Amino acid sequence: MLKGIGRKKAAVLVSKMGGIESVFDTSLKTIQHETGFRMDLLKTMNRKLALEEANKQCEFIVKHGIQTHFFTDSNYPRRLRQCADAPLLLYSKGKFDPNPSRTIAVVGTRTASDYGRHLCEELIEQFSGTNIQVVSGMAYGIDIIAHQACVRQGIETIGVLGHGLDRVYPELHRKTADQMLENGGMLTEFLPGTRPDRENFPMRNRIVAGMSDATVVVESKASGGSLITADMALDYNRDVFAFPGNVGQSTSAGCNFLIRSNKAQLITCGADFMKEMSWETTKSGKETQQRINLEELSSDEKEIVEFLEDTAQHIDVISVKLKRPVSQISVTLLMLEIKGIIKSNTGNKYAVAFN
Repeated sequence: MLKGIGRKKAAVLVSKMGGIESVFDTSLKTIQHETGFRMDLLKTMNRKLALEEANKQCEFIVKHGIQTHFFTDSNYPRRLRQCADAPLLLYSKGKFDPNPSRTIAVVGTRTASDYGRHLCEELIEQFSGTNIQVVSGMAYGIDIIAHQACVRQGIETIGVLGHGLDRVYPELHRKTADQMLENGGMLTEFLPGTRPDRENFPMRNRIVAGMSDATVVVESKASGGSLITADMALDYNRDVFAFPGNVGQSTSAGCNFLIRSNKAQLITCGADFMKEMSWETTKSGKETQQRINLEELSSDEKEIVEFLEDTAQHIDVISVKLKRPVSQISVTLLMLEIKGIIKSNTGNKYAVAFN
């Protein structure tokens, strides 16, 4: 609510001033000295008014049992925090883990066919009995089919909204939304009272992509929110998968394009996805597990394993983050792959073979 202060400037303010409180009780001259921000910008912040408005919102939040997730809090989704355009603050309702060990986004067209429904439900069924969390956007079509399948299978699922938590949109999905609160819930960056305006949904899509290890596009037209979400996931160095479809079917055009342009890996069933993510399950439905004894690894190997613990990463990303040349990283990755500790996925991405 500070005028002129977006996500990046807010991060600088909190970091340079040593905490949130100092942003509001330190002189503007001191803030200018610490941050280098222009004085005319700092004067337009109007900190007193921002606090008054925030207090009004707090009253509503407390009254309606809404939780908050500030970007410095431990309950802020860690995968989303890695994204440069992540929101400062999220609001949620329900019972869910903001930082599960595995989470995927399932997205698709609002006009799903029987073919798309079948694929989506089979995919979700594959997650039953695992610790996989499913994220989607509560929209008509594939989104709500995924949420409803999760409710039936007892799978934790989160609906990311393009409006405030004072409403459910579409209203037709209220029953499903209420059911999700017991094993999942609703999440949004928008203040209570925010309407489901058209421009909010691309912003919603970046949260869906940013929260997830991978995005699966079940069925999609040649343009729309699903393709936007897939592109955002790629920008965040996350895996993208798509189901192929009939070349004459409009709702398959988007998926076929993603596969043809090498933006998404082709899958035909839930088992394909689990295999590509190295998340295979046993016949009993329990995830195969193996312990990694880090003490038996070299310091270079240990560093890479710890870095890959949360999600698969491209070799170039590993090189940049660990500040070591690709040639050196390649040798270490090869040794870890020989030992069966990591697996190579498509597109030069690597992941821990088990957790």
